[in-house]
Amino acid sequence: MNASTVFLPALQRISALILGLFQKFLMLAGLLFIAGLVGVQSGRLDLEGALVQQILSVAAAAEEIEPGDVAEADVSLSLDPRLQGAMDYVSRRYRVSTEALEPVFATAQDVGRELHIDPLLIIAVIGVESGFNPFSQSGFGALGLMQVVPRFHQDKLPGEGASFLDPVTNVQVGARVLKESIRRSGGLEQGLQQFGGALGDASRRYAAKVLAERQRLEQAVQRLGAA
Repeated sequence: MNASTVFLPALQRISALILGLFQKFLMLAGLLFIAGLVGVQSGRLDLEGALVQQILSVAAAAEEIEPGDVAEADVSLSLDPRLQGAMDYVSRRYRVSTEALEPVFATAQDVGRELHIDPLLIIAVIGVESGFNPFSQSGFGALGLMQVVPRFHQDKLPGEGASFLDPVTNVQVGARVLKESIRRSGGLEQGLQQFGGALGDASRRYAAKVLAERQRLEQAVQRLGAA
């Protein structure tokens, strides 16, 4: 289960319900106040009844959210200590807030488990490809955190309306492209070279760069664990 299919929909539903209740409360409270000023007692009672009905309707809608939705969302964003330590390091190195990084790391964790790829390898690729700039674009047309080329991977988008510039979507798609590259090439280094569009480089500089970044992440995690 990944961050976009669990955390975001549940959070959006909860936020929408709370916002709807708040807006209706303000509207009806304002009407009650006006009714009180003009002394229309019967109208005030009607409006109070309407307020009660609105609260009950929103509460009934809230019951449609299963308890597991929120629990699963929390689990999805619960990073293991290794990823948490790496996120703290990345936040300092790239000067990106942890709030912005949390969904990226949660997605890397989830999709890494799903595809049997080390999440830190995914994070290392993001660092090399975009420096954690979700709006990065290359001259070749690659987009987002993992620099996915839309015209080659449109079929990997999770659904209609999904965007390669959405950080969660980009990591989901980019991780699958990386997995395919490793599988087709028969090895990690060659797979990284294919992912980076550098198959012709016999020195494998792209792969070395990504693996060095992953090593730095590992070392940062170890230092934090020893602190």
